[in-house]
This record gives sequence, C-alpha cells and structure tokens, in this order.
Amino acid sequence: MPVLSKRYPRNCLLAVMDRCSAAVRTMEQVVMIPSLLRDVRPGGPRQQPEAPDLYAYFTMLKSIRVEVDHGLLPREEWQATVAGRLQDGPGDEEAGAEQDAEGQPLSAEEDLEAQFHLHFCSLHHILTHLTQKAQEVTRKYQEMTGQAL
Repeated sequence: MPVLSKRYPRNCLLAVMDRCSAAVRTMEQVVMIPSLLRDVRPGGPRQQPEAPDLYAYFTMLKSIRVEVDHGLLPREEWQATVAGRLQDGPGDEEAGAEQDAEGQPLSAEEDLEAQFHLHFCSLHHILTHLTQKAQEVTRKYQEMTGQAL
C-alpha cells in the first residue's frame, strides 16, 4: 500500500481521504483485468443475488477517486445529474427543520453547526467504508489470480 505523503492525525478527514485514495490507487494497480470481477459477489456465495458485483464496486471506486483527487464536477454537470434523481418528487424542506433536545427550533448558527457535524461524520464513515471496499476488491482479485500475499 502506498505510504501517505503527509502526516495528519489518524481520524482527520484529510487522512481518511488520503487512505481512501491510496487504497483505490492500489486496487487500480493490482487489478489488471477488471472484467474478471464481473459476477463475483463481495461476500462470497452467501451474498444476496441482487448485491452489486466486484466489477461494479471497481468502477464506482475509480470514479469516486477521480472526484476526491481532482475535485467536483462543474456545477452545471452536477446539477444535470442531480436533476434526474430529484424528479421523483420534491421533498418538504420545512418538515425537516432541525430541533434541539427540548423540541425548540435551532438558530441558524446552531443548525449550520449541527449540519456540518452530521455531514462531516457521514463523510468520514463513507470514506472509511469505501477504503474497506477497495481493499476487499484488491484482496479478492489477488485470490482469484493467485497473487495473494
């Protein structure tokens, strides 16, 4: 696995992003024939048949790494992508207003802080999960091709 070029605290978002990006780069270097990953389920034969195969994870992880390493899509492309998903029906934004423990509405500053904490924790969790998936794809490919360490 590539060595991180910068030293961050272990749970720092930048360290998590670096670990995720490094794991996906390693996966890309190891997986020389991605089509071998088709129809191979990540959890083995007991995995649900509708679960994505390792090839789907491989392509998803590659595209996410590009966005993590190079930034987001231009705003117009992103809006066009999101617009297609939101046609299912607009949600009621008022119904989702944040409240404190006593049920009182939060001030704008408290709401922003709560939203930031929620999204920060979620991003940390997602990046950690993606890192584990990249390592799983790499490990499974190495087992299939006899490259297991």
